[in-house]
Amino acid sequence: QVQLVESGGDSVQAGGSLRLSCAASGSIFSINTMGWYRQPPGKQRELVVESTSGGVTNYADSVKGRFTISRDNAKNTVYLQMNSLKPEDTAVYYCHALIVPRASILAHYWGQGTQVTVSS
Repeated sequence: QVQLVESGGDSVQAGGSLRLSCAASGSIFSINTMGWYRQPPGKQRELVVESTSGGVTNYADSVKGRFTISRDNAKNTVYLQMNSLKPEDTAVYYCHALIVPRASILAHYWGQGTQVTVSS
């Protein structure tokens, strides 16, 4: 069974920084895309950034220049460095990955979510 476990959510002041981590574990054959989505209060879940195994990244316009995704493929871990945080970044952040488990097929996996709150 494959799991994604996130950490790093917190409450910060506007202008501050946070680093989120997400580790994939379990019976994994390969990982394709890893990334982050977020769900602001009262809104739908939206893409923050995704990174393919080949290193191609896709950032939401709202976070370009402030957020940076990185991956440690040896550890099956993805990070999200968030700088210059704004109150509108307040959301539950979800890790997402496209994973091929051993003896199974490519599937979507989600973490449990971690709360990020930015106060003005």
